[in-house]
Amino acid sequence: MDEQPLIYDWNVEGDYSAPMPRRTELDDETLRDGLQSPSVRSPSLPDKLRILHYMADLGIQSANIGLPGAGDAVKRDVIALARAIADERLRISPNCAARTLQVDIDPIIEASDAAGIAIEAAVFIGSSPIRQYAEGWTLDRMLRHTVEAVSYAVAAGLPVMYVTEDTTRAQPETLRQLYTAAIEAGARRVCLADTVGHATPDGVWNLVTFMRGVIAGSGETVKLDWHGHNDRGLGLINSLTAAFAGADRLHGTALGIGERVGNTAIDQILVNLTLLGWIESDLSQLGDYCDFVARVTGVDIPPTYPVLGRDAFRTATGVHAAAVIKALRKGDAWLANRVYSGVPAEYFGRAQVIEIGPMSGQSNVVYWLETRGIEPVPAVIEAIVRKCKSVDHLLSEDEVMDVVRAQGVHV
Repeated sequence: MDEQPLIYDWNVEGDYSAPMPRRTELDDETLRDGLQSPSVRSPSLPDKLRILHYMADLGIQSANIGLPGAGDAVKRDVIALARAIADERLRISPNCAARTLQVDIDPIIEASDAAGIAIEAAVFIGSSPIRQYAEGWTLDRMLRHTVEAVSYAVAAGLPVMYVTEDTTRAQPETLRQLYTAAIEAGARRVCLADTVGHATPDGVWNLVTFMRGVIAGSGETVKLDWHGHNDRGLGLINSLTAAFAGADRLHGTALGIGERVGNTAIDQILVNLTLLGWIESDLSQLGDYCDFVARVTGVDIPPTYPVLGRDAFRTATGVHAAAVIKALRKGDAWLANRVYSGVPAEYFGRAQVIEIGPMSGQSNVVYWLETRGIEPVPAVIEAIVRKCKSVDHLLSEDEVMDVVRAQGVHV
């Protein structure tokens, strides 16, 4: 069905509309930044490998596979993950985090050599005045560390992404000097990090626009990344704003796991980029990916979590359910998945679910019975409606069936 006559899209109207980005790439930080959450368990190596496969299957272009400078155990996992990418020819590129210190870069070089595959070094250093004050750093020292680290990694044959922590609270001239030095030393990708979730969409637009000017002034071909956190609850909109403003790649983690309240949720980025038409990916495994991450890290998915939560496509409200049911009776799954939902369930391997509860009407009951092959006779309908109006929760399958049996219906 042509959706245009049935849905008017204000999202693409007026002066606010923006051209589609050239190509929006994604970098999945679940196996590095995501595991810094104080509430998650670290997955086993086999589980990390399964996570990596999910990323590749979802069309995610790159993954941060760890900070090997953190210790031998992390380094072993990084080598194993990198080898899997090389040996199985997974369509995903690895990167690893490192401070702007040789002691952190050497393990990436060793992992790259051991796996026989290029691993991008994501070298990072704090950039904001508050961080400089807390650490006792001078700008000269930061510039020296930047140049030495980037030059060392480049000389070893590693592609380099230069990252400033707390970019969204740093002074423009400091950023200009740091990023210019990194680019001159050979970094061909740079990343803006909203490390403490300080930014608003206006701030993201201003910062990305500023950084595009710095890159243009360098005369080099350099890609621009955005790395967001969700402390103000703005992680997703900030990432989309960064893409609008010209960022080439967005970072995120499955379910938004990460330090404090977490990173931008990469699953929500995928959903929105797909709905905006900026990417074309098969997201039918997105639920499986996030369910697996939730299980192996010990994270609960809230019932109301967008797209993937238990209640995302589930309703017991009479008016809402009636509209969905009417669409289903037309034999029109496209219509049923949109009449009371802004997200098409079929994109993500999901479907509309009609339940019975205190806010339900007869249409809920009739549909519920019919889908289970039970004749919706008036006495049974009335008995179920009386029951659901007398409780404070959705009726379970067993509760409804008890009412059906009490009316003498054999099921």
